[in-house]
Amino acid sequence: MTEMELIEQARQGDKNAYIALIKMHQRTVEKFAFQCGVHNNDLADVAQEVFVKLYRFLDQFQQDRFTTWLYKITLNATRDYYRKEQREQEKEEKLRVQAGAHIPSAEKHVLHFEEDRKLHNTIQLLDEKYRYPLILFYFHELKYEEIAEVLGISLSTVKVRIMRAKEKLKILLMQERDAEHG
Repeated sequence: MTEMELIEQARQGDKNAYIALIKMHQRTVEKFAFQCGVHNNDLADVAQEVFVKLYRFLDQFQQDRFTTWLYKITLNATRDYYRKEQREQEKEEKLRVQAGAHIPSAEKHVLHFEEDRKLHNTIQLLDEKYRYPLILFYFHELKYEEIAEVLGISLSTVKVRIMRAKEKLKILLMQERDAEHG
């Protein structure tokens, strides 16, 4: 069954078609969310939020490229999740300070994706206006036009941001290499 057939059946209430859509796109959603900075232990929550939004708004889908629309939903869910998390952390920090307690930081999580840890961490240092186009282009193989649509920016802005992202990434990687080799 094609993606468009699954979408149409899911719109008509076919839960099996909706589940098939989730299975078809779960890895892409989790990978993109991870590359946008979602912590490994939060991926399931963010992915769930994406697929809940997908279910709620599936009847509004009118584009040719379903995956482009899904990237937009994932990007927004990622941003929303961390805005909420940041507020929660600020509350916890206030409580810690008030209580005088010290809670050790969480253990480092093992990466489950194929990207190298150093590259991933270095990409995370980039400002999101450079990070997102770079990730979508190199790791999700979207065309410039699709990236422009996902991020809601012009085609020329996409090109400039990818060029600048590569320049900034190169500098950061060289700095890291120099620091390691003293």
